[in-house]
Amino acid sequence: MYLEIVTDKQDRARQALIAWAATFATCGYLLPWAIATTRGKANAQVIGAINFFTGWTVIGWFVALTMAVGGHRVAGLRVWTEPGR
Repeated sequence: MYLEIVTDKQDRARQALIAWAATFATCGYLLPWAIATTRGKANAQVIGAINFFTGWTVIGWFVALTMAVGGHRVAGLRVWTEPGR
């Protein structure tokens, strides 16, 4: 029997590509959103909204960056059993 920790990480390759293009186009302003989408954060849209609307205050930018680099939440445990046992 094996236990696996399941997190809220999601695969967002297309959105990450768009986020990085927007980050380069805005000279790094949208960097927290790009990091969040690349890491597969479940709340990447919220981080992007915080970054877009309050990032100009610098404090909002750092709040979004902190959220982007934070750990993933644990969603549960998955139990694997070997067939035939």
